[in-house]
This record gives sequence, structure tokens and C-alpha cells, in this order.
Amino acid sequence: MDIEASRQMIIELPIDVSVLANLRETARLAATHYSTQIEGNRLTKEQVALAIGGAKFPGRARDEAEVRNYYRALHRVEELGARAGDIAEADLQRIHGIVHKGKVTPSPYRDGQNVIRDAATGGVVYMPPEPVDVPVLMSELFEWINRELDRTELPLPIVGALAHYQYATIHPYYDGNGRAARLLTTLILHKTGYDLKGIYSLEEHYARNLAGYYAALTVGPSHNYYLGRAEADVTGFVDYFCASMAAAFAAVRVQAYAAATRGGRDSSLLLRRLDPRQRQVLGLFRDQEAVSSASIAQYLDISTRAAGDLCRKWVETGFLQIVATARKSRSYSLTEAYEELALRR
Repeated sequence: MDIEASRQMIIELPIDVSVLANLRETARLAATHYSTQIEGNRLTKEQVALAIGGAKFPGRARDEAEVRNYYRALHRVEELGARAGDIAEADLQRIHGIVHKGKVTPSPYRDGQNVIRDAATGGVVYMPPEPVDVPVLMSELFEWINRELDRTELPLPIVGALAHYQYATIHPYYDGNGRAARLLTTLILHKTGYDLKGIYSLEEHYARNLAGYYAALTVGPSHNYYLGRAEADVTGFVDYFCASMAAAFAAVRVQAYAAATRGGRDSSLLLRRLDPRQRQVLGLFRDQEAVSSASIAQYLDISTRAAGDLCRKWVETGFLQIVATARKSRSYSLTEAYEELALRR
């Protein structure tokens, strides 16, 4: 519901064309930076923008190529998202070709087994399906995606979440699977009206909680695809994905509202000070000025005690202020600095 509320508000906002173009470019740069950073890219956000413009950084040739390729792939995804028709498996192979080698040539699936290991211990983290099974699994994945997009029975963010999970689980290539999975999700959201005018980036939210991202992807009783991973309960990843999407949409809602009402003033710096739970809680303040710790507990699906601890911490850091001081009826409101971010109606 929070995702839908943000989406509807952004769709209805009148944003100047030049401001919108600037916001879209900012989102592309953010997506490029954070998606490649997840895979170990060492360029800063500022350096990413310069590298895409042609700047060179000594000893960073591979990092430069990665960000340029991802940026190109994003443009390709936007083009495909604007087209009618199904999402073709071959299109994602071409997107991987751009991501991996900078060429619009379909990447063939891996012809051997690959293993994902813990960088620190060398232990096996995940063993994906054997190469002989990859083409069939990928074909089934795209058939399922297009069938669900036609039927529209599942909420579309959930389709995006499951597609992301399954692509990463099949792990069809030796390298570039994570970036391709995130681009597939972006394509699905673009084609189904969840592109928010092209001014958001889910990748930033993954990167800021990378441990949570990897933990959500790790499911099942075994690291082996054939020993329970394929039939595992993926509720945890769907929950993580939708919470990240809600937080990303809330951030864009603030940015878009500022652009539409104050000529493009960017509130993203203020928003970046907030952690994911604080960003999520902004939605609770959209329709009410003050809330209790019990309301926050219910909204975040955490214990009342944990919510009370969060409230005390947030008061200390200047995010919340106490409105009613009586212990049994204590309530909180946003401080003036953050009040406009809630966009109460």
C-alpha cells in the first residue's frame, strides 16, 4: 500500500521537463554506482559520473569499463521498457552482453559449473544448477514472467521480486549475474508502470544494506540448488525486496514533490541521513502528526520494546520529538527538519 501511495502521488505530480531530465540522470548515475559497488567496484559516486563522461582514473580501467557498461545497459532497459510486447529472453542476454563486455551481443549461458565462495573463508556459499539445466530454467523463467504480466493476478512488485530471486538462483553466467538480475527487475518495473518517471534507484537500498540483501537471497536447507534451494520458501526475499522498494519510492516521492513545488530543490541529502526504518516510518506520518511507539511497532512489524528503543534513539538524533510526555500515552512527531519529508495530505 505504501508503494502504491507513493507511485500514485508521483504520477500525478506536474514536473518541469528539464527538471525531470535532471532527476532521471541523477537516478541513472545512482543506479550505476550502487549496482556496480555491490560487485566490488571501487569508484566513488562522483567518479562514476566523471568516468561515464570519459574521465580516466589510474589503475581503475576495469572499474571504469564496468560503470560505462552498466550505464549503457540502463539506457537499453529504458528503451525496452517503453516497447509493447513480452520481455524476451534474448533481450536479457543482450543486456548481459552490454554489462559484461560492452557489446550488444547476446551472451551465451555458461557451459560449466560455477561455485560462489565466501571471500574470507573460501567456503562454498552457493552451488547453482548444472549448465545442462540452465537453458530450460531460463526459458521457464521468462515464460512465467510474461504469463504473470499478462494475467496481472500477482502484485507487480512481487513479480519483480520473484524474477530477481530466480535469475540470481539460476546464475546463468560465470560473472555479471547480480547486475543482470537487478536490470531484469528494473525492466519489469518499467514495463508495468512502476518506473516512477525514471527517477528512482533500487540499487542504492540494496547497497546500503548489503548484508540484508545477501541474507535475503540465501534460503533453503543447503547451499546446493538441487538439495532444497529450488523449493525453498522465498518469503524473506520478497519481504526484503518490497520493503526496499517502498523505501526507494518514499525517497523519490520527497524528491519529486520538491521538484514539482519548489523548482527542483533536492531533499535527497536530508533523506540520506535516515536509515531504512526511518525512511519507512515516514509513511506512518503521512496522514497523522503524532504516533505512539505501539503504532510504530505495528507498522514496522517489530516488538513494542524494540520500537520504544528506536523512538528513544530517534529522539536523541533529532529525527523525532516527544509530543505527549506521559509514559502510558507518550507520542512522537517528526522534528521540523524532517516534517516536510512525510508530505502529509
